Amino acid sequence: MSDGQAEHRYRNRLMTLIAAVVLIGALKAAFAVAMPIAFAAIIVAALWPLKRRLARHMPSWLAYTLTLLSLIAILGAFAAAVYLSIGQVLAALTTNWASLEQGYSRLAGWAAEHGVPIAGTINRQRIMALLQLLAGGVYGFVTYVGFIGIIVMLGLPEVPRLKRRLYEMTESGDRRDMLAAGEDISAQVRRYLGTTLATSILTGVASALWSWMTGLELALVWGILNFLLNFVPVIGNIVGIVPPVLFAFVQFGGWQMPALVFVGFVILQLTISNVVYPLLQGKQLSLSPLAIIVAMTFWSWVWGIAGALIAVPLTAAIVIICGQFERSRWICKLLSA
Repeated sequence: MSDGQAEHRYRNRLMTLIAAVVLIGALKAAFAVAMPIAFAAIIVAALWPLKRRLARHMPSWLAYTLTLLSLIAILGAFAAAVYLSIGQVLAALTTNWASLEQGYSRLAGWAAEHGVPIAGTINRQRIMALLQLLAGGVYGFVTYVGFIGIIVMLGLPEVPRLKRRLYEMTESGDRRDMLAAGEDISAQVRRYLGTTLATSILTGVASALWSWMTGLELALVWGILNFLLNFVPVIGNIVGIVPPVLFAFVQFGGWQMPALVFVGFVILQLTISNVVYPLLQGKQLSLSPLAIIVAMTFWSWVWGIAGALIAVPLTAAIVIICGQFERSRWICKLLSA
C-alpha cells in the first residue's frame, strides 16, 4: 500500500469518526424533535399492518380511526398502570410509615450483626424526593406523548405515499434493497414489540401472584413495576427484583422470607427471559446481550427514559441497515448474536 493510499484511508476514517461524534451530539441536542420522531416511526411501523388488515374489511377512514383508537387505549393503559403504582406506593408510605421505620430498624440491626454497613434510620424527605424525581422523569417523557401522537396521526396515512415516492426515486437494484430493508426493519419492530408486550404481561402477572402467595404487601405494585420494567431489556429484569426484596426485609424482618421472595423472583425472571422470550422471539432479532446493554446505555445517555425504551428496535434497525452495505457489514456481525 502506497503512502498516498494509507493517508487517504486514514483521512476517511478520521472523517467518519468526526461525523459520528457530530451526529451523536446532534441527536442529543435535538432531543425535543428527534426523539418523538424516532418513537413515532417505531409506533407507525408497529401499527401499519393493523391498519392495512382493517382496511381490507372496511373503509380506509374507519380503519384509520380504529387503529388510532387502539393506540390511545394502549397508551391509556400504560398511563393508568404508572399512576396506580405511584399512588399505591405513596399511600403505603403515608399510612404505614411507623411500621416501615420499625421494619427498617430490624433490617439495619440484622445487617449490623452480619457486618453489612447500612444506615440505622430512614429519611422520609429523601424518599419522597426520590419518588418525586422518578415521577418527574416519567412525567417529562409523558409530556412528549401528545407530540408523538400527532406525528403518528399524520404519519400513518403517509406510509403508502412515502413507499411509492421511494420506489420512484431509486434505481431498480437499489430500490429493491431499500424496500426490502424497510420491510425487514418494520417486521423486526413489530415482532419485538409484540413479544415484549406478551412477556411483560406474563412477568407482571407472575410477579403479582408470587408476591400474593408469599404474603408480600403491595403485590399489585410489584406486578405493575415488573410489567413496566420488562420493556427495558436485561437491566429492567434485574432492577425489578430489588424493590420487592428490600420491601420484604422491611415487612418480614430476618432473612428467610426475603430470601424466599428473592429466589421466586429470580426464577420467574430467568424462566421468562431465557425460555419463554426466546421461544416467542425466535432468531429474527438476533442482537447479542452485550449489544443490548451497550445500546441501552448509549440511548439512555442520549435520550433518557425514552431512549431506553426504544434502544433495542433502534439498534436492530441500525444493524439491518449496516448489513446492506459492504463497508458497514462488520458492524452487523459485531452486534448480532
